[in-house]
Amino acid sequence: MKNIVLPMEKAMPSPTFLWRFKVVLFLMWGLTCCKVGWDSVMRMDANLRDLFLYEAFLYYNPLLLVTMMVWLWGINLWVFLQSSISYPKIFEIDQNHLTHKEIWKCSTWMTILVPTSMTAYLYLYSHGEVSLAASQPVLLYILFAVIMIFPFDIFYLSSRYFILRTLWRIAFPLQPISFPDFFVADILTSMSKVLSDLERSVCRMVNKQVATIAWLEADSVCGSHSVAIPMVLVLPYLWRLLQCLRQYKDTKDKACLLNALKYSTAFPVIFLSALKYHVFPEKWTTVYRPLWLFSSLINSLYSFYWDITRDWDLSGFSRIFKFNRQSAVSNMIYGRQWLYFWMIGSNFILRGSWTYKLSAHLRHNYLTVFAITLLEMFRRFQWIFFRVEKEWNKMTRSGGGIQLVESEKEEEKLLGTTNNTHDV
Repeated sequence: MKNIVLPMEKAMPSPTFLWRFKVVLFLMWGLTCCKVGWDSVMRMDANLRDLFLYEAFLYYNPLLLVTMMVWLWGINLWVFLQSSISYPKIFEIDQNHLTHKEIWKCSTWMTILVPTSMTAYLYLYSHGEVSLAASQPVLLYILFAVIMIFPFDIFYLSSRYFILRTLWRIAFPLQPISFPDFFVADILTSMSKVLSDLERSVCRMVNKQVATIAWLEADSVCGSHSVAIPMVLVLPYLWRLLQCLRQYKDTKDKACLLNALKYSTAFPVIFLSALKYHVFPEKWTTVYRPLWLFSSLINSLYSFYWDITRDWDLSGFSRIFKFNRQSAVSNMIYGRQWLYFWMIGSNFILRGSWTYKLSAHLRHNYLTVFAITLLEMFRRFQWIFFRVEKEWNKMTRSGGGIQLVESEKEEEKLLGTTNNTHDV
């Protein structure tokens, strides 16, 4: 018999090699976009360059910030996975939920699509293709909207449905408030500037003002003095206030009213700031500006106090000194004191930027506003760790695990019982 020589199997590249290859491709794509975008900007007239960049930034910075928040949420899920926290039980989602890897896959595609569209916008406009340039942000917005509402079982249908259903429940809090409802609504308060810029971008697209000079008119329907800006800014706080009132109706817990009062303190910050463009300058300086400063101080301090004493359950700061043994607040981080010191200090400082984020009259430098909004999202990213930790500790405090009877009780509460135990 002849010896049969089997062909050698083709060597498959290792996962590490594939990961490094994707990173190299991603970096090459990023550098290409930066070079093309920079060359396109340099072709423009120096006098119009800043104005044009401001307009381009308006269309794309909301999606860039949403992309960043998705990246950060993936990090949150990865940390939960490393710890003992079962976030599917906390958020009442099934086992088909997105993992941190799938979240990062989505954010990677978003990171590719948004800068690519922005680069195409800059390139086409600088080369005289104004109509094609104007279509770039419009097509990108349509693409994101279609993906979110696409009814077929692709692109993570169950997760998209969960997000849309939660947003609906937030906008119309006619049912008992669940943990995902107020959790997502709290995140939206940190993205109020994003929602405001989305409204202005869509307004200009609908009114065919993209890549035109019509948007320079501050008093126009889509201008920087539009009354729609404070109305959109206040929406997330109004939703949270209504959630707190609904929770009080269900539980009769007076803490819900105090929480509602906290969200109501954002209203004067927003509306007093917007008044600058609708009153005489001397009236603003002598009357409304001092009121705005006072309301900003109240809002920042009240919000900081609530974060520490209620959302994180670190009242009196006393527990952070007791990490020589595990306590109820150290189940996830296991006694790393510096993390709690960092969280308290950074939260106090970043709460001070709250007024900048909510105040339309301070938005002269769009890059500064972008940086402040990014810092606020980072503050919320940190807040998530401790807020979810507190909820998990509350669920497992009785016996180190979630009992079946307790789960059934929670399910009954969400289905209509008025005795909801979530701290909203």
